Amino acid sequence: MIDEDGFRLNVGIILANKQKKLFWGKRVGQDAWQFPQGGLNENEEVEETLFRELNEEIGLKAKDVSILACSKSWLKYRLPKRLIRLDSTPVCVGQKQKWFLLMLESDAKSIKLDDCVKPEFDDWRWVNFWFPLHQVVAFKREVYRQALLEFYPVINEKRKKIFMLDPIVK
Repeated sequence: MIDEDGFRLNVGIILANKQKKLFWGKRVGQDAWQFPQGGLNENEEVEETLFRELNEEIGLKAKDVSILACSKSWLKYRLPKRLIRLDSTPVCVGQKQKWFLLMLESDAKSIKLDDCVKPEFDDWRWVNFWFPLHQVVAFKREVYRQALLEFYPVINEKRKKIFMLDPIVK
C-alpha cells in the first residue's frame, strides 16, 4: 500500500535476544545488511504485517517472540532517485514505517531464512545494539537512528529485569 505522498506503508522489525544483541540480516546475493522489514497488504493491520513478515523473512511465529515496543509514530525515509521506479503506478518515493522491538523467546535455532518461497536474507548474526546504525545503507540511517533511540530505554529496562531475575553465581 502506498499513501497519498508516495510512501509505501511498512513495518520494521528489531529482534533482540536475552543478551540485548540484535538480529542483523544480509540481503540475498548482496553485501547489504539490514533489519527485517516489509510492506502492508491491502486491508491488513500493522500487527498482522509484523507477524507475516517475521515469518516470511526469518521463519519465526508469534509464539517465538514478545513485543516489547512499537514506535510512537510512523518513521519515513526517501529512496535515492536511482532506486525510484518511475514506471510503476503509483510511484513509490520511500517507506513509511511502524517499527517494533521484539524479544526472541524461543531458541535462535528457530530462525530459518529459507523457510519461504523467496528468501530475503542469506545470512544473519547477532550484533551490538548500536552496530546497525553505522552499517545500514545511508538513506535508511536516520530512520534506524530514530527507532534505536526510541527503543534503547525499553531494551535496557528489559535487560535490568532479566538481570535481576538471574541467580547469583559464585
